[in-house]
Amino acid sequence: MSREFCIKFERQFVSGKLSKRYSLQDQMDRSFGSLMDNIAEGFGRSGNLEFRNFLGYAKDSCSELKS
Repeated sequence: MSREFCIKFERQFVSGKLSKRYSLQDQMDRSFGSLMDNIAEGFGRSGNLEFRNFLGYAKDSCSELKS
C-alpha cells in the first residue's frame, strides 16, 4: 500500500500541481521513503514487538505527510 502511495504522488511530482514546488516535493519524497523504509526495517527485525515499533514510526511518517 505504501508503494502505491509513492507511485501516485510521483505522478503528481512529475506532471501535476506539485511539479514546481520543489521544497514541498522533497519533503514529501523523504517522508514516503521513510514510510517504506520503516516498514521494511521492522519486518526484517526479530520479533513482533520491534515490527510493531517500526510500524509506529511509519505511521508518524504518514502524519508528517498529512500536515
